[in-house]
Amino acid sequence: MFDRSTRISLVDADDAILANRAADGDIRAFEVIIRRHSPLMKAYARKILGSSDEVDDVVQDTFVTAWQQLAALEEMVAMRSWLMKIVSRKSIDRIRARRQHADADDHDTPAPENTGPSQRAEASSREKALSNVLAGLPHQQRQCWVLKHVADYSYDEIAAELDLPVSTVRGLLSRARKNVIQGMEGWR
Repeated sequence: MFDRSTRISLVDADDAILANRAADGDIRAFEVIIRRHSPLMKAYARKILGSSDEVDDVVQDTFVTAWQQLAALEEMVAMRSWLMKIVSRKSIDRIRARRQHADADDHDTPAPENTGPSQRAEASSREKALSNVLAGLPHQQRQCWVLKHVADYSYDEIAAELDLPVSTVRGLLSRARKNVIQGMEGWR
């Protein structure tokens, strides 16, 4: 049984220690991880999703996935960025699921004349191409791009989120934009 001093030491432990203990099955260590990182993850998911309706579900799904895959995490010191990567993917998956469920029968408004089947197919192909280009970006470039262009973060917010200097964020975004433009060259 853990006593109060064990709980205090867990609260003060760094992420690597908590992750190692949680990977070994220590539920209390994982609870500390949840308490420590939930606020940031909720704020991030809310920015991506645009509302708070699904935020708790996304964060909960993230922690379930993290618990299941924690033993596979190679760098335990990277716990925070690993969790943020998972919450980012799960948030984007929710957005994609919304689009897939948006059915023509759900709306009474007539479709504009310029959105026929060929235009929708082209838009879908363009979206898939962009997803492929983004998937090919280096991790930090992709994070910066998503935070800037999907979550509408400022440079300062991105720097704070990723714990990077603003100048590094600007450079990563510049390279990300260049890579996206090159990758989407066929869609100009």
